[in-house]
Amino acid sequence: MRNFFKLSCLLLLIISQGANAAPKRVELVYQATRNGQPFATVTESYRQDKGRYHIESVTNGIGIYALFGKRRLISEGEITADGLKPSHFELHQGSDSNKSLFADFNWAANTLTLKNKAETNIVPLQKGTQDLSSFAYQFMFAAPTGESLDLPVTTGKKLNLYRYLLTDKNEVLDLASTGKFKTVHLIKAKESESSKDEKEFWLSTDNHHLPVRILMIDDKGIKIEQSLTHLHVE
Repeated sequence: MRNFFKLSCLLLLIISQGANAAPKRVELVYQATRNGQPFATVTESYRQDKGRYHIESVTNGIGIYALFGKRRLISEGEITADGLKPSHFELHQGSDSNKSLFADFNWAANTLTLKNKAETNIVPLQKGTQDLSSFAYQFMFAAPTGESLDLPVTTGKKLNLYRYLLTDKNEVLDLASTGKFKTVHLIKAKESESSKDEKEFWLSTDNHHLPVRILMIDDKGIKIEQSLTHLHVE
C-alpha cells in the first residue's frame, strides 16, 4: 500500500510538472489567404485549468466570404503526462446545423463516436488521437523529434492517420506582421504519387512549438495559408 501511494504521488507530480511547463493561456490570431488574397481572420484561444483544457478556434470571413458564416471549432479534455487527451470535439459552420460535426472520445472503451445530424458512427480509438483543434497544441507537450511522426487525428467526420516529415529543424521564418521565428518545419507525407493535397506547419521553437504559419493546398490546387499576426502567452 505504501509503494502504491508513492507511485500515485509520483504520477501526480509528473502530470503536474508537464502541465506547469506548458502555458496556461494562449491567444493566437492569423490572417488567412486564399491563393494569395486575404479571405478570413482566424482567432484561437487555449485555456488550461485544474488538469483540463479548452480550445476554441473561430474563423471570420472577409468580404463575400463572410456570407458563409463563422467556422467554429471547440476541443476540450484532460491534460495528462502525455499531453492533451481530448474528450469532446465539435465543429460548426455558420448557422447550418446540418454541417455540424461532433466527436466523443471514450478512452476507457477505446472508442470514438462521430456524429452529425444524419448519422452516428463508432470507430476504434487509437492511442494518442487528437482532433482538428487539439493536435497543434499537443506540440506544446510533445515537441516533434526524429525524421517523421504519425498523428491520428479526427476531423469529426472520420479518423485519419497522418504522417509528417521533419524537413528542417532550424528554419528561420520572417513574417511581415510578427517578425522572425526559429521554426521546425513539418510537411505532410503524400499518401500516393497521384495525391495532390499538401499541408505544412512551421512551429516556433521559442514559443512552445506553437504554429506560426500553416499552408494547405487541396486536390484542386487551391492554396490556403495562415500567417500569425498576434501571439499572447501566459
